Amino acid sequence: MILTAIVICEVAFWVAILAGLSARYLLNRKRLGALLLILAPVIDALLLALVTIDLLGGGTASWQHGLAAIYIGISVAYGSRMVAWADARFAHRFAGGPAPVKMTGVRYTVKCWKDVLVTACAVAIAAAILGAIIALVDDPARTEALTGFFGILGVVLAIDVVWALSYTFWPKPAPAQGSSLPS
Repeated sequence: MILTAIVICEVAFWVAILAGLSARYLLNRKRLGALLLILAPVIDALLLALVTIDLLGGGTASWQHGLAAIYIGISVAYGSRMVAWADARFAHRFAGGPAPVKMTGVRYTVKCWKDVLVTACAVAIAAAILGAIIALVDDPARTEALTGFFGILGVVLAIDVVWALSYTFWPKPAPAQGSSLPS
C-alpha cells in the first residue's frame, strides 16, 4: 500500500507542478497557477499522514516506509529547486523567457557545494521523520526495518560530498566555442 502511495504522490507532485505552470503561462492565470503549485507540499503531507496512519494502525514498517521518509525529505528540501527548474524551462518554452544557462567551472562547483547543503537538509528531514515514526510507534519489533535507513541516508550524503569534491578538483569545463548548450 505504501509503495503505491509513494508512486501516486510522486505522479501527483509533478501533475500539480505541470498544472500550475500551465495555468501560469498557457492560461495566464497566475493565482490559479500559484494555488496548484501549493498542492505539491500538501501531497507530501498526505504521504506522511498515510505512513503514520499505517504504522499507528498496527502495521509493521517495511522498506517502503523508509523510502517514503526519504522521498519526503528530498521533496521538502529540493521541492522549491525542482519547481524553479521546471518554471525556468516552462517560461523559456512558452512565455519567451531566457534560455536556462548551463553552469560550468567555478559556478558549477559552487552549485555542487550548495547541493551538499540541501542534501544535508533532506537527510536531516528524512532522519527526523524516521526517528519520529520509530518513537511514535514505540515498538522496536515493528520499526526494525526503519533503523537501516539511517545508514542509507549517510551514504546519500557521502555520495553528494564526493560529487562536489570531484568538481572541486576537476571543474566542469566550458563547452567548446561555437557549440550550443542543451537546456
